[in-house]
Amino acid sequence: MADDWDELVLDEDFIRSAGTTEPSARARMLAARWRDEEPEPQPWRSDEPPAGWFFSKRRRRWRRR
Repeated sequence: MADDWDELVLDEDFIRSAGTTEPSARARMLAARWRDEEPEPQPWRSDEPPAGWFFSKRRRRWRRR
């Protein structure tokens, strides 16, 4: 008695032909958050530097010792 699974080949073509896709965890989190309240509009570009960037008014000059 042959099993149907014996002839199944799980190659790249099989995997790429799969029709299901799932959103990322971040996309699901944001969708759930935005169902309750809509996000505030954000500017595409800002005059403020991004968080974590450090800008200095003076430049450092590296010297060889």
